[in-house]
Amino acid sequence: MLVLLFTLVAAAVPCASFGQNSVVPARSAEYSQVQERLAQGWNTWDTNSVITEVLLPEGLAIHTGIRQRSTEGSDSFLPAALIGRQGKTDERVIPGPHAYNGSYTDLRLIWHGYHIRIRTAHDGDDLVLLATPLASDTPLHLPPAIVFSADMLWNRPGRIAKKGEAVEAEFASSDVRIYLAGKDTHDVDVPVSGAYFSAVLDGPAGLSTGHPRSIAEIERVLDRQEQAYRQSVAGFGDLNPVADATQTVIGWDTIYEPEKQRVISPVSRIWSVNWGGYVLFDWDTFFAATLAAAGDRDLAYANAIEICREATAEHFVPNYARAHNWKSNDRSEPPVGGITILGLYQKFHDRWLLRDTFEALLQWNLWWAEHRDRRGYLVWGSDGENQPANLDDRSVGTRVGAILESGLDNSPMYDDAVYDPATHQLEYADVGLMSMYIADCDALAQIADVLGRTADASELRKRAAKYRASLETLWDAKTGIFLNKDMHTGQYNLRLAPTNFYPMLARVATPEQAERMVNDHLLNPKEFWGEWVIPSIERDDPAFKDQDYWRGRIWGPMNYLVYLGLRNYDIPGIVQARKQLAQKSLALFLKDWRAQGHVHENYNAITGSGDDVTNSDRFYHWGALLGLISLDERSGMTQHGPA
Repeated sequence: MLVLLFTLVAAAVPCASFGQNSVVPARSAEYSQVQERLAQGWNTWDTNSVITEVLLPEGLAIHTGIRQRSTEGSDSFLPAALIGRQGKTDERVIPGPHAYNGSYTDLRLIWHGYHIRIRTAHDGDDLVLLATPLASDTPLHLPPAIVFSADMLWNRPGRIAKKGEAVEAEFASSDVRIYLAGKDTHDVDVPVSGAYFSAVLDGPAGLSTGHPRSIAEIERVLDRQEQAYRQSVAGFGDLNPVADATQTVIGWDTIYEPEKQRVISPVSRIWSVNWGGYVLFDWDTFFAATLAAAGDRDLAYANAIEICREATAEHFVPNYARAHNWKSNDRSEPPVGGITILGLYQKFHDRWLLRDTFEALLQWNLWWAEHRDRRGYLVWGSDGENQPANLDDRSVGTRVGAILESGLDNSPMYDDAVYDPATHQLEYADVGLMSMYIADCDALAQIADVLGRTADASELRKRAAKYRASLETLWDAKTGIFLNKDMHTGQYNLRLAPTNFYPMLARVATPEQAERMVNDHLLNPKEFWGEWVIPSIERDDPAFKDQDYWRGRIWGPMNYLVYLGLRNYDIPGIVQARKQLAQKSLALFLKDWRAQGHVHENYNAITGSGDDVTNSDRFYHWGALLGLISLDERSGMTQHGPA
C-alpha cells in the first residue's frame, strides 16, 4: 500500500507567503460587507479561463472544454480560453456583454475553424449556459464535441460525482446539482479530472443547475437577462457603447483572488496568468476603480481599497503586487490615489471609504517627499536596498527601475536621464510627477478636512505649496510650456509628452499659461493634434515613428489626465479643446471596440489601430478611459476626479 501524506504548515502571519512577511490592516466592517457582497454567486471568477463559471463562496467550478474531432490523428482539446491570445493556433475570443455581477455573459469562440457562441445567465441562484455552433468559414468534416466538467478550485472542500443524469456537488451545508440539456455521449476518453458531461456540438447544447431545463427554457432565461443587461446601459443614450464597453471589459477582467480572498479587477487575465495568478499595478488599479464606478460602487471600492492595502513596509503603493505576495519593494508608480478616492467620495458620499484609505494614502504621499525629493524637485527612483528584493527583477536599484516608476517604461523623455546610484534617483525634475503629486496633496487635504484631521490637512497644503513653487520654475516662457529639467546638466529637456500638460491637473498653470499650452502645443498638428490623439511623444520627435509602447502610441490614462486638467479652466478656447479631446478619444476607442470587441492597452497614433503590434494587450481595462472621458463630459464632470 502506498500512502501519501501532505502536511501543510501555516505561518501565523496574515497575508504572508513566499515573497515577504507583511501584515495588512484588518478589513473594516463596511469593507468586509463589500467583499462579501461581491464574492457571491456564479461568475467568471477563475482567472485562467473566461469559459469557466465558478460559484462563490463554495469554489465549485464548471469548465467548458472544446474537443476537435477528426477521423485520423488530429484530435485536440481546448480546456480554457482567454481574451487576446495572439499565437497562430491560439483560440480567439470575441467578447460580448458581461454584466458586472455575471448575471449575463456572451462571447464568441473561434478555434480550429469552429465558431461557437457561449452565453450564460443567472436564474435566481441557478446558472444556465448555452453553447451554440455558428457557421464556419473553414470546411469541417466533423462537428466538435463539448465537455462540461466540474471540480473544486483553490482546495475548497466539496465532493463531486456524476450520479445518473446529474453531476452532484456536495458541501458541508448545501449541494448543487448540474444537468445537461442535450444528448450525453458518455465519452470515457476526455482529458478532464472532474465529473463531466460530453456532447457532440452539432446543435445547441445547454447546462443548468438546480433542476433540469430544456434548451428552450435556457434560451428564455438568457434572453431575459440579456434584456436586463441592455436596460442597464440604456440610460446612457448615444454613449451606450461606452457604458457597454466599460461594463464588459471590467466584467471580463474581474476575478476572485483566493490568496487574499478578495474580488479584484487586474488589468487583464493574460497579465494575471503570466504573473502567477494575479498582478495589480498601482495607477492601473486606481483607474480600474474609476471605471467600475460608472456602474458598480462595490467593485470600484474593492479595487481602490485593495491597491491601497498592497502598500509596502516602506509605506508606498508599489509599482506591482503579484501572486505569492511579491511586490516591487524598490519603486512605486504615479500617485493618482488621492484624486481617485476623492472622486469616488464625491460620487457615492461614503465617509468610511475615506477613513479606510486615508492613512495609506497619507503615508504614501509623505514617502514621495522623503524619498524622491532632489533639491526641491520630485524625481523618479528605485531603492535597490529595500528588502525583500525580487531576485528575478534585474531593474531593481537601476536606471531602468527608476524609469519604470514613472509608469512610462520606454518613454523618450528619459533617454538621456542620468541615474544617481548614491541617492537611487534619476537626476531629472519631472513635470508630470510633480503635477500629479500636487493634485494628490490637494485631494488628500480635502479628504482630511472631511475627516476632521486638521493638522494633516495643513501639512498636505504646505507640501503642495512647496512643490507648486518648484513646478512654477519649470515654466519656459520661450516655448510656452512647462519643461522637464535635466538636473545633471541643468538644461531643460525639450522633448514633449502629454505629461507636460499635467500642470493644468494641479492648477499650477495660470489661465494665460494654460491657453498658450493648449493653443501652441496641444492643438498643434505638428506636435499633438491630429485625427488620433494624444500621442505619448510629440509627432515631430524622432521617436514618434517608433510607435512602440510609450514611444508615440496613444494611452488612455494620458488622455484622461490631460482631460482632467483641461476641465479646471473655464476659458472658451480650452473648453472647446476639451470637448474636441473627448470626441477624438471616443472615436479612437470605438474604432476597435466596434470592429473587434477589443479594449487596448495602447493605440497607434498614425492609424488608430491597437491590433498592429503584439505588445498592446487586446483587453486591458484602462483603454476604456478613452470612452469614460465622454461619459464625464456628458455628466457635467462631477463624478470622477477632483472637484
